[in-house]
Amino acid sequence: MALNKSMHPRNRYKDKPPDFVYLASKYPEFQKHVQTTLTGRVTLNFKDPEAVRALTCTLLKEDFGLTIEIPLERLIPTVPLRLNYIHWVEDLTGGQENPRRGIDISILAHTNWCYPVKAICGPSGTGASCIYPLLGATMNGWFFLATEVDDICFNYAKKNVEQNHLAELIRVVKVPQKTLLMDALKEQSIVYDFCMCNPPFFANQLEAKGVNSRNSRRPPPSSINTGGVTEIMAEGGELEFVKRIIHDSLQLKKRLRWYSCMLGKKCSLAPLKDELLKQGVPKVTHTEFCQGRTMRWALAWSFYDDVPVPSPPCKRRKLEKARKALTFTVLKPTVAELQTQAPSIGCTNTSPTDSVSAWLEKILTHLKVLHKRVPCGEAELSLFLTAVENTWIHARQKRREQGRHLRELPRAQPTSTCSTDAAAPSLPDTDAPTPAPEEPTAEGSNAKERDEQQDLEKGANVPMDSPTEPQEAAVGDPQNPETVQCFLFKCLVNVKEEENDVVVEMHWVEGQNKDLMNQLCTCLKNSIFRQGAKPT
Repeated sequence: MALNKSMHPRNRYKDKPPDFVYLASKYPEFQKHVQTTLTGRVTLNFKDPEAVRALTCTLLKEDFGLTIEIPLERLIPTVPLRLNYIHWVEDLTGGQENPRRGIDISILAHTNWCYPVKAICGPSGTGASCIYPLLGATMNGWFFLATEVDDICFNYAKKNVEQNHLAELIRVVKVPQKTLLMDALKEQSIVYDFCMCNPPFFANQLEAKGVNSRNSRRPPPSSINTGGVTEIMAEGGELEFVKRIIHDSLQLKKRLRWYSCMLGKKCSLAPLKDELLKQGVPKVTHTEFCQGRTMRWALAWSFYDDVPVPSPPCKRRKLEKARKALTFTVLKPTVAELQTQAPSIGCTNTSPTDSVSAWLEKILTHLKVLHKRVPCGEAELSLFLTAVENTWIHARQKRREQGRHLRELPRAQPTSTCSTDAAAPSLPDTDAPTPAPEEPTAEGSNAKERDEQQDLEKGANVPMDSPTEPQEAAVGDPQNPETVQCFLFKCLVNVKEEENDVVVEMHWVEGQNKDLMNQLCTCLKNSIFRQGAKPT
């Protein structure tokens, strides 16, 4: 599953997806829907609603001890996605230590931090499965008020709560159509910890079928949508539905510590955040729910000043990406070859790290990348780099163009030793220019060109001291790489020995675009490997 690695870190399915083989061997109802391909891979048809229902019921039974029933004509929830939402609510409410109370409007949760959490689940309905209250109550002991507008969903939800003996924690109530937070709480004075809501994503049947709402370049959904009309459609779609919840929250304010909604479209996120900003809501955050090939987004806001606000995942990923170094490893045989060649570039200390560093400095000089050695640990060498122009992009293409240019140069005509007319004397061609005496002969020039072309075809580097790349701008440049004002990016390169290999790390410092550092890293790696592959 493509997005599993981006699941919430506490999601049990993040690093251990469901084992269909094991589940099929244990649950006969699930085994009916398992298919084995010709290659022996066990799969499930996610376009078959019965197969999807069997998987959801099996996972809830196996991993949470919950027994539920879901009608095929109502929404069948996926467990990993709902689990992501529950874990995010844990983050919003301060963790799992104390029970919480919520509303599933699908849910509302009552909070007084020294008392059990109460939640509200469901302006759009808690659903037939009542999955959010069941998971929250089972995992964390949360108290839920679960509201439902649909008769079929209400009956199933109530039955699922009762048969799992959770009626003391979950109260399922039937409410009129279009009931939102104000209607659910108008007769109560309880302060809830949070509300959870999985609103109807679509405004009409055409949107639900993907007409005019799905990018034409995207493949069709890999799973079936079984939701009823009240579960998947609402006037104005999810955008207007959540806006109505926002307007309810402006009146309720501190009756809930956190208001939250899950979104099916990323394009809904920005206008809803703008609406909260316009209304002066003090605390706003959002997140992404990633699972399988599906992504969902969630928005949360609060009128309390003392609530912790989790950072949005995009900011966390950017920070992690910025901190993560680009690395490549120079293996022992290549290191040995570089050590052998190191004296040819003036490197007197031919230790592994010194040799690799010397070659890196040679390549950087050739590329006109400003660099200098900086203090570092005993077992490594460090270079501070400042790139002021992109001289490394399309290096392979440049070599190919140079080779093509060499091939297209005119070649000298072969000299004939006998005349085609025996009676006529051999005369010089008066139209041909006489070569200057100091220039090489055509044959000598062509031989040199052929040698250079062979080097190019073998993937050899253009020589570091090639006259086509003057080095005056790079060699001995008086500018300090650390103080240059106009630059593409700056980075720190660490070269260290690990066992018999040498590892090169590039750490981003600042600049315009980190992709440029990625390109330079690839160029350095390829140049080092080509140099290490040359025979002595």
